[in-house]
Amino acid sequence: GQNNFDEIRYEYYRDATVLLEAFKADRLDFRTENSARNWATGYDFPARQEGRVILEEFPFRATGVMQAFVLNMRRDKFKDQRVRRAFNLAFPFEELNKTIFYGLYERPSSYFYGLDLASSGLPEGKEREILESVRDKVPASVFTTPYTNPVNDSPETIRNNLREADRLLKEAGWEIKNGRRVNAKGEVLTVELLSSSPNEERVFLPYKASLDRLGIAASVRTIDDVQYTNRTRSFDFDIATGLWPQSLSPGNEQREFWGSQAAARDGSRNLAGIADPGVDALIDRVIFAKNRDELVAATKALDRVLLAHDYVVPQWTSLKQRTARWNRYSHPDTMPRFGGAAFPTIWWYDEAKAAKTGAPR
Repeated sequence: GQNNFDEIRYEYYRDATVLLEAFKADRLDFRTENSARNWATGYDFPARQEGRVILEEFPFRATGVMQAFVLNMRRDKFKDQRVRRAFNLAFPFEELNKTIFYGLYERPSSYFYGLDLASSGLPEGKEREILESVRDKVPASVFTTPYTNPVNDSPETIRNNLREADRLLKEAGWEIKNGRRVNAKGEVLTVELLSSSPNEERVFLPYKASLDRLGIAASVRTIDDVQYTNRTRSFDFDIATGLWPQSLSPGNEQREFWGSQAAARDGSRNLAGIADPGVDALIDRVIFAKNRDELVAATKALDRVLLAHDYVVPQWTSLKQRTARWNRYSHPDTMPRFGGAAFPTIWWYDEAKAAKTGAPR
């Protein structure tokens, strides 16, 4: 706790509850808060009210992300795009955001969410030209229908989305018999939501309840980290959570995320089992782009095709870095555009503020 930058006490993405209490006891100078509940309710203590503790958010602009439920297409039940879309229609994000996440999250609608690489609207210009070059390998909808996540923000929209999910499942050969969703062979549509933390159950269980309403026999299984890692590395799951961070300059890693060769290799990041010639062709266009404009257009085209296949059910994310600090440090009025909080790189120890805040304990 010395007044020296070499001695700054801070943490980044560790046990949220334990370190929050350490921060409140002034055992940490700075922390990044990744718990919505803590951010909304955990800082109501005297030092915050007195201005000795400051909460501040910084925008993420350097990285994009897709966090999602991954539907393992190595299993026959998820091979049909209509089935995968039905699972998206059933996800009650808006209710979860309101009741669990304190309204602090949004649903990613792109595999490059938060970046200028994210697709939107209908393809135009160079992006459309790239898509035209692989028209026979990509869904026709990419030229006519912008991707949107279903919205379940009222009883009416929930009913409408479940009706549409029911229609899609029936089209895909899954009828309702005796309250269960079955195929022509009489096999019940069963799914296991794989979790690595009891904390995830508060999200998974409402999703399970929504799937149950469609006659899908859903279950939630929570296992320890080692088992979870082993099962996802060997693709031994129905539905698991995937997270793909993206840079401002995507390249070879896209093959690891979505490429056909990665789909057949244990331990790869291609959790969904994507093996699609159109996706492979667009990955190559990204990797071998000759300039920034071509890279952006190719990435948007890849993004659009991935979304059109409904490979995943997007979960939630935030485009802000939430930080808490004891008010002993200052930063420039104009922060680096792509730097986030950039603590402690461009911050300085502020003696005037420290005098008012008190010596660290």
